[in-house]
Amino acid sequence: MVNKMNHKKEEQMKEVIQTYGDLLYRTGYVLLGNPHDVQDILQEVFIKYMEKAPSFRDREHEKAWLLRVTVNTCKDCLRFQKRHTCSNLEELENMCAVPTDTNLLKDVLALPLKYKTVLLLHYVEGYQIGEIARITGLSENAVKKRLQRGREALRRQLADDT
Repeated sequence: MVNKMNHKKEEQMKEVIQTYGDLLYRTGYVLLGNPHDVQDILQEVFIKYMEKAPSFRDREHEKAWLLRVTVNTCKDCLRFQKRHTCSNLEELENMCAVPTDTNLLKDVLALPLKYKTVLLLHYVEGYQIGEIARITGLSENAVKKRLQRGREALRRQLADDT
């Protein structure tokens, strides 16, 4: 009995994906412009569809619900990306003028987060110790100590690389 129900849900899901998958993908791609993010979004949309198992008046109502969930999930993703900016490692490596800069970048990124953060804020972004303290919520002495320990850790890594 349970196996028949699972099979029925599986068939229903396949039909929904075949019917609306392209439309939802195009919608997500227009909003996000990144195929990898769109794939993640569609997984979330289909999981919501399976979890909520909404009942629809007709196919148009189902289509509208899926589109609305896709658009809202894309908006959530864009808000998250806006608040949590990140750089692709390949893009950062391409910005490095000399191959040794790329190696240095990899060494910095390998540091523990607490050191990497203050080093990047200080040396890359150009923030002063007081500003870093306000940004991170640390005391100025803690920022100074993390800069010192981060530089020491980086020196050790660079010595190990040679």
